[in-house]
Amino acid sequence: MTETVRDPAPASPAGEPRCPYGHDQLPDPVPLYGPAYKSDPYPLYRRMREAGPVHRVEFPSGIHAWLVTGYQAAQETLNDPRLGKNHALGNENWRRLASIMPEPQHSQLQVHLLHQDPPKHTAMRRLVLDAFTPRRVESLRPRLQELADALVDELPETGGADLVAGFAAHFPFRVLAEVIGLPDELAVRFDRDWGKVVQPVGPHDPGRPAYEARLRGLQTYIADVVAHKRAGRHTVNRAGHPAHHDPVTAGADLLGRLVAAHDAGELSREELDSMVFQLLVAGQEPVTNQITTMLITLLRHPDQLARLRDALTEGPAHDPDLLARAVEELLRHDAAFELTTWRFFAEDSNLFGTTVPAGDSVIVSLCAANRDDARFPDADRLDLDRTPNAHLAFGHGIHYCPGSALARAELQIAIATLLARLPGLRPAEAAGEGLDSLAWIPAVLARGVNRLPVAYDRRF
Repeated sequence: MTETVRDPAPASPAGEPRCPYGHDQLPDPVPLYGPAYKSDPYPLYRRMREAGPVHRVEFPSGIHAWLVTGYQAAQETLNDPRLGKNHALGNENWRRLASIMPEPQHSQLQVHLLHQDPPKHTAMRRLVLDAFTPRRVESLRPRLQELADALVDELPETGGADLVAGFAAHFPFRVLAEVIGLPDELAVRFDRDWGKVVQPVGPHDPGRPAYEARLRGLQTYIADVVAHKRAGRHTVNRAGHPAHHDPVTAGADLLGRLVAAHDAGELSREELDSMVFQLLVAGQEPVTNQITTMLITLLRHPDQLARLRDALTEGPAHDPDLLARAVEELLRHDAAFELTTWRFFAEDSNLFGTTVPAGDSVIVSLCAANRDDARFPDADRLDLDRTPNAHLAFGHGIHYCPGSALARAELQIAIATLLARLPGLRPAEAAGEGLDSLAWIPAVLARGVNRLPVAYDRRF
């Protein structure tokens, strides 16, 4: 369980439920929860954009925040030097209700890049950039393709499968383990349930004890990863090299470099653990969710799915750039990172004509910005030929996702492999398993599903 789900529709004066997506006046605050909102937030986002760039909203924990919805307003907010990410800037009202980690894990696992401001953010970000450069990612593509094919090889030969359990839940983690240097003996121990710690629940939510248990399990695992990497650094062979020296990955082991940075005094223990936490969880769960949102979008647009599949199976010469364009448009059309994490003003400030109190949380809706007609003509339409496509799915400004090149490669490989190797890919036909019956995860910031049953003719 991740968030308490309540009916987002407040009662009208007559006592009848008010449709949150109707033409009546937006409530204050605007509720951002409930099955209707999570399955399709875009009608609500359109109404919010039309009403103005900033709205007071309510999350499932009961906390109120300020949501920015338009594309230009989103860009300006993400570049606003007045806004900080450090949780120490949050006021008491925010801290009392916010769905954040409890102590001691909050202090020990939440001082990673997403919650840092310059100059600390700049120094920490520099430690991870080399592992995710476009050049390195391109060199890894053959290996990533092998990982994708191996998972498809395990799917049933005919009939269908759940593409979350059979593919999307595993592919990003296997890629991540390769890229950051997570050894096999530790990779097999990782419990995907720990990934739900990025879906924090409020302090009074009945799911809080289970959430805290996940945190403790993950924290123990991180300690084992750090200990393993430190032991490997201090074990040498006769030639003076690390005992497990691999010339292919030498110098590219991100986990080992982070441990070395801690031992050299560049990172505190809390910062080290937090960065490992961010890599293990934030580095894979959003990609899992993004694979699901992309597949759902394509399944809802079978003509576009067929066009992309045909281009892939007829060879690159047919339309060599279509796959890359399609992934960018699918990212724009329905991004897995729906909302950014908290930002705060250090003092009462004006945000597009709205006074935001110091320490209140400011959040940007990336999904709402990506459907802004002022930036993307006919923004609700899926257009695989859309170019340019300056979407905000990976954020903007100094906190732009450092792993965006890797994520793009993973998504291109995942979509291409599934479409090419599962001809006839379509929604499952069994009752209760269609696209309209999918249960969207109730996470505050993310979009995705935990199950995606599909049918296909055969597996190549």
